[in-house]
Amino acid sequence: MIKVKRALISVSDKTGILEFARGIHAMGVEIISTGGTAKILREAGVLVREVSDYTGFPEMLDGRVKTLHPKIHGGLLALRDNPEHMKAVAEHGIGLIDMVVVNLYPFEKVSAKKNVSLEEAIENIDIGGPSMLRSAAKNYKSVAVVSNPARYREVLLEMQANSGMLPDRTLISLATEVFERTSGYDRMIADFLKRRFSSEAFTTLPQGLSLHFTKVQDLRYGENPHQAGAFYRDADGVTGLAKMKQLHGKELSFNNILDLSAAADIAYGFETPAAVVIKHNNPAGVATDNDLVKAYKNAHACDPLSAFGGIIGLNRPVDKKTAEAIAASGFMECVIAPDFEKEAFDLLAQKKNVRLMTLSPDDFRKDKYDLKKVPGGLLLQDTDTRTLESGELKVVTKKKPTKAQIESMLFGWKVVKAVKSNGIVLTKGTRTLGLGVGQTSRVDSAGAAIRKAGKLAQGSVMASDAFLPKADTVTIAAKAGVSAIIQTGGSIADAEVIKEADKRGMAMVVTGVRHFRH
Repeated sequence: MIKVKRALISVSDKTGILEFARGIHAMGVEIISTGGTAKILREAGVLVREVSDYTGFPEMLDGRVKTLHPKIHGGLLALRDNPEHMKAVAEHGIGLIDMVVVNLYPFEKVSAKKNVSLEEAIENIDIGGPSMLRSAAKNYKSVAVVSNPARYREVLLEMQANSGMLPDRTLISLATEVFERTSGYDRMIADFLKRRFSSEAFTTLPQGLSLHFTKVQDLRYGENPHQAGAFYRDADGVTGLAKMKQLHGKELSFNNILDLSAAADIAYGFETPAAVVIKHNNPAGVATDNDLVKAYKNAHACDPLSAFGGIIGLNRPVDKKTAEAIAASGFMECVIAPDFEKEAFDLLAQKKNVRLMTLSPDDFRKDKYDLKKVPGGLLLQDTDTRTLESGELKVVTKKKPTKAQIESMLFGWKVVKAVKSNGIVLTKGTRTLGLGVGQTSRVDSAGAAIRKAGKLAQGSVMASDAFLPKADTVTIAAKAGVSAIIQTGGSIADAEVIKEADKRGMAMVVTGVRHFRH
């Protein structure tokens, strides 16, 4: 336990600092501060001493050098129970500093700005701040180090309750938080510089990997009630679901967030008005149309049984007609869209439990890497952002696909990319008719999609996320009335598969691209 007698305050984020400084000043703590922070405190009537007065050395180099001084770091690093250290600081007139309150230059916000210059980013690399934080955290037994404004109140109340003293458990917690923060800060800078200076950063996977995330919220539980769960945002900046806003409804669950990610990923991937219904992280129906309400109705009609209790994703602001269609669909967990018109929001908000979420498509930027944790390690790969144009399709059958079939093939190919493997999707125009997801054999996935489509399978197009290993999938598709197939190709049975398609009078194209999703 330590008693705080002298504190150094130097913050970029001024949130809550005035109340905190007033609180410790009222307990008789001497405050040392720098530049803008000192000015704010002084104008508010808090007695403060400038760092330059304390060290006897002026700030210089446009503020790049102000706290990098022996009187600062000696006062932080000196071991209070080491006689030699105490002798050295006394000989050199170094006063002990018992608390450091520092947060860092906003490098993550500045570097995330569109078209930020290298010079501006570099000037927002903090040097003195991390140095003070690390010095104080290293000597945590004698120095309290507060790097997170969210903890000001906690620390202040503890000091007020203990006559200006802080217990060891708090000192350890604060110090640990510092090293988490500074390690993440350094990683952000390294990643930014790699992107600016190295073409390899875009073509090769990193040799080493350091991850830093900040907790956004605790969740009621994880995938199941007996598992703890929480949502974290990437500390490099706020994008993706970290930018999502909840306008209405009960608290999000772990599974809701996973499904909302899948819904936005599919819906926001289309340029025309699009709707998707997600269930257990798989699409139960997807459609596009010039009219959003038609897109939603078609998506829901694909599999209304599975859609119950699902997640709806829309890539346009929700209007009243679409809201009415959603309300008539029965229970839905969540709706995510760029926005809600007032009448639409008022209508959907009548259901107290449905979560209404907004997220701008511009903010749903995919991460460069896709990570999957395994016991003892981590799998890393480039995110699957591969697109397909009509010119890349290779017709392998005697019968060539029509223009309408090609349009439906490309739509189905976009959808099947989001389906758990083995994945089969039946489409007509730009709507799904049946989806077979996650089966252990491709023919079983095809059978599931055909059963869901029913009579609508007649004249449909089939999309397969990988090659067809045997002709059996073609056979059952033809019997159901499927007229054309898009698949990866490259199986040792390609000749047999193509022969069966020709025999059945079907058109088939291959892509040379696979979209496994495990």
